[in-house]
Amino acid sequence: MRGRGVQAVDRRSPAGVEAAERTLRGPAKAVATGSWLVRGNDDRLSVFALVDGGVHRWTETSVGSGRWSPTDFFSVEGLTALAIGQGANRYVHFVGRRERPQGAGDPKVDLLYAVQYQTGRTLGDWRSLGNPYRDPKSAATLGVPTVAVDGQGAVHVFVSGGRGGVLLRREARSGAWEAWKDLRGGEVAGGMAAAANSAGLVQLLAPGRRSVMHWVQPEPGADLRRAQDLGPAPVPGSAALLETTPGIFTAYWSEQTGTGMYAQRPGEWAFPLGGAPGEGAHAVLRAGADGYDCTVVAHRGRTGTAVYGICGTGGESAGLWWTDTGVSCAGAPVLALDGRGRVVMAAVAANGEVLVSRQGAGPGLVLSDWDRLPNS
Repeated sequence: MRGRGVQAVDRRSPAGVEAAERTLRGPAKAVATGSWLVRGNDDRLSVFALVDGGVHRWTETSVGSGRWSPTDFFSVEGLTALAIGQGANRYVHFVGRRERPQGAGDPKVDLLYAVQYQTGRTLGDWRSLGNPYRDPKSAATLGVPTVAVDGQGAVHVFVSGGRGGVLLRREARSGAWEAWKDLRGGEVAGGMAAAANSAGLVQLLAPGRRSVMHWVQPEPGADLRRAQDLGPAPVPGSAALLETTPGIFTAYWSEQTGTGMYAQRPGEWAFPLGGAPGEGAHAVLRAGADGYDCTVVAHRGRTGTAVYGICGTGGESAGLWWTDTGVSCAGAPVLALDGRGRVVMAAVAANGEVLVSRQGAGPGLVLSDWDRLPNS
């Protein structure tokens, strides 16, 4: 079940030279957090990547076709990080961390927000959400944002800062943005994970130094409240959430001393999943394989390659079947289902190229050859 390698491009041919030049002009410079491979309201997939000067987007030309449009570029100067989330209506929400030089002093840092309402259409205007810190030195410590959308369509933006703890800014029912709210908590180590379940309630995981901090929304529109921390101690930025039974999330993270992944459901003890994840986040997805409801996990392994595992949903304690794709990636890969129900994985290669692979025919979960997305 080993995935096959990247399709070769002959750089000696005219087409190969052109491909190389396109890659050099606009490689992805960072992997976005959250769902940067998304299925829109017309069931076509879109891929987003943070590049110098803005955001690249590729869109399937038709549902499940495996063919992609030329690159769309959305200019946004100064982005250092990008978080992407999606609501039940499949609108795609973008929150970026922006830095602007201020002479010899600390840069001016704020968060920007935009939304895509329809697949393949332009993004709405980017607008600033400000910064919860007024002091320039504190403002410059603002971390990587995380975004989730509740069942009422209200966008929740979470971010950490140098003082420790988690800050939230969210939309009110009127569409206006509420003031920043301090959820407190300890120092956050790496990126956070947030999601809404099928009941529309938001949960948040924030890896700390000794445990995974946890917040839950008890009812629609309510403030999030602190829940019991999860242990053992996590690798920074390794937390993920997946709804594995109606209304119930399973939390996933990597253990700090290198024993692999752990999972935990409410009211249960954390249990080991094995594997050899490297640093960074996990992508988690429910999908069908051989007629069974399965959970798929993907991450960047310790050797730097994209790795995925599969098990029956709810049966993680029996272990996962792990497959190393052999494809080196920068940052964590991401997973989604295409419009035909097939698993799709996307990854950013070390040279900034964006690669996509899709579930092939046959038993189990085998990914097809990887395609490079065009850079023009």
